[in-house]
Amino acid sequence: MRPLQISAETAVKLAEKLNVPIERLMHMPQHILMQKLAELAKEESAKDDKAGQ
Repeated sequence: MRPLQISAETAVKLAEKLNVPIERLMHMPQHILMQKLAELAKEESAKDDKAGQ
């Protein structure tokens, strides 16, 4: 499997947000990464909804 085709800056930001090492992120299967990003988006949305009330 080849590494994800994302910029270094994007990789650093994603690794921080997902709390995983950059090396693991770069070799993560794309479908797993998309699933984790969807989960992160749900959490962020839930935080925003609670803060807005």
